[in-house]
Amino acid sequence: MALETIDLPDEAATKALGERLARVLAAGDVVRLEGDLGAGKSTLARALIAALTGVTGAPSPTFTLVETYEGPDFALWHFDLYRLEKPEEVYELGLEEALDGGAALVEWPQRAEGLLPAGALTVRLEIAGAGRRAVMEGNDAWGARLKKAGIA
Repeated sequence: MALETIDLPDEAATKALGERLARVLAAGDVVRLEGDLGAGKSTLARALIAALTGVTGAPSPTFTLVETYEGPDFALWHFDLYRLEKPEEVYELGLEEALDGGAALVEWPQRAEGLLPAGALTVRLEIAGAGRRAVMEGNDAWGARLKKAGIA
């Protein structure tokens, strides 16, 4: 269910969205980051990682496929599934381990369609003129959390 659509006129707005999401992220959460190449997925992910863990300049896991960051309360796993050949490969990357006490950011989640847990928040980034737009979809619990974070 669509929860919110947010205009992101520049990179700073995309980073601010990532920072706000970090405020309400909890162990067991999955955030699906969807969008074409260049839509801002990595920018949003880096801002969320920095806000949650203090790690700045986090690399995109395009080649490593997964990077892990220790936060104050739980580990954050950043997956980039673009290069997966089969959806089941997500288990080899540690998805189950990630969700056992940690949270996951998943770029290109459609590569593991049907294998990611229900209840994930989807953030679909779209190019909109010179800026971007974030379409956020999730359940009612995510709606309440987005309001708490000042997003909705």
